[in-house]
Amino acid sequence: MNSTADSKLLLKEESFVLQGAIFEVYRELGCGFIEAVYQEALAREFSIRNIPFMSQSEMTIEYKGFILSQVYRPDFVCYEKRILELKAVKETNDEHKAQLHNYLKVSKLHLGLLINFGHYPRATVERIVL
Repeated sequence: MNSTADSKLLLKEESFVLQGAIFEVYRELGCGFIEAVYQEALAREFSIRNIPFMSQSEMTIEYKGFILSQVYRPDFVCYEKRILELKAVKETNDEHKAQLHNYLKVSKLHLGLLINFGHYPRATVERIVL
């Protein structure tokens, strides 16, 4: 198997593992909690499953060569290459997608997951690719 095929397989396996953790949190908690509850539960589930993650890590924003004092804090960065942005709303919208897109631009990462725990009857996961 070549490295491109290995890379694609690894990305697919990581996606499967992440979605398993996401859906387990929803299965346990269901719909109706605030985002912070899902974030804490998902961090616990990532730890249980040995998924490497950073929570609320600061990302600097550059403007015309200057670092701004404002920072972005995505909910999670998993496997050092995927940004996960959590929501607990009835439906996600273009503003939520734009937020994740900006996180991807600032971090120079290429793949994000917009996760909505507020959707019923199951959580939704939307891939955003830069």
